[in-house]
Amino acid sequence: MHLETGRSLYGGARQVLWLGDGLTRRGHRCTIICPPDSDVARAAGELGITVHALPMRGDLDIGFAWRFARAVRRLRPDIVHVHSRRGADTLGGIGARLAGVPAVLSRRVDSADTPVLGRAKYMLYRRIIAISASICARLAAHGVPSAKLRLVRSAVPPAAEPASPGAFLEAFALQPDDVPVAVVAQLIPRKGHRTLLDALHQLRDRHPHLRVCLFGVGPLRASLERRVAELGLDDRIQFAGFRIDLDRFIGHFALLVQPAEREGLGVAVLEAQAAGVPVVASRAGGLVEAVADGQTGLLVPPHDAAALAVAIDTLLGDAGLRSRFAAAGPAHAAAEFGIEGMVDGNLAVYRDVLGRGREHE
Repeated sequence: MHLETGRSLYGGARQVLWLGDGLTRRGHRCTIICPPDSDVARAAGELGITVHALPMRGDLDIGFAWRFARAVRRLRPDIVHVHSRRGADTLGGIGARLAGVPAVLSRRVDSADTPVLGRAKYMLYRRIIAISASICARLAAHGVPSAKLRLVRSAVPPAAEPASPGAFLEAFALQPDDVPVAVVAQLIPRKGHRTLLDALHQLRDRHPHLRVCLFGVGPLRASLERRVAELGLDDRIQFAGFRIDLDRFIGHFALLVQPAEREGLGVAVLEAQAAGVPVVASRAGGLVEAVADGQTGLLVPPHDAAALAVAIDTLLGDAGLRSRFAAAGPAHAAAEFGIEGMVDGNLAVYRDVLGRGREHE
């Protein structure tokens, strides 16, 4: 049983779907517990994964633990895998404990927990699955025993069938001679959009055809729009919102830029490389594992607009380098971040918790 209380198909929720699909294809019975009428529920149903709708009314919905426990008792899974955070990670663990079913937790963010509450939360789980070595190190530093920690990196499928060039230009109001760059991240402080805008301001005159699509939603949109206007970048930047069909368009971008100050791993970065798109990213968190620096992209220090501008300028000015990075991306994504490897890794954790070897499948 998987618990995912997010409603939208952001990176973490898509990992749950890909994992559930991979497990189902191998003959394991999976149920995803998620909010009713959510994008997660619809997508899981389309994949043929069993869905059990369970509402959660905010991070402090204490009653969710008892509702979840009832669902666990009724459905009787061998193991519960909690993927959510901000309340659901704690309440899901309590619910599994109340139902007497062993549970594991996936940790996807590279940020600190409240020391006392964090340690108490992790005591609810048999294993904590980190999606990057960076997250593993942070958890260990905060007192999670190494015997509980397991590293299973996030994954992406091979690139989707791309839209036609014409459809791409039309979708984003681009001209044939524009140089499109994508940024895929929620509009929240840790994603580094302000550093990006300062870098783009430095590049304005050098690259008159540069057009940047900011994909994502979040509370910073209004302030970022004001900053775009202040820097005179209105004609260079569009706020493209959340696109469920971005996988059909990502391969048409010249670059993907990820200026995050903290990042668990970076699914958008993996998807870009799988689609043959070079990457410029911060040397932060799991991004140092996601990007093969100097082979599929360039890494720069976080918070450093000048270094970010230099890296973007280097790739935009060197078509040969972009081509080499683009050619190396799909093989890197497939070898290091393939779906089957991610499924194998999670299955190994489940077997470890349940004391079962492969012969028990």
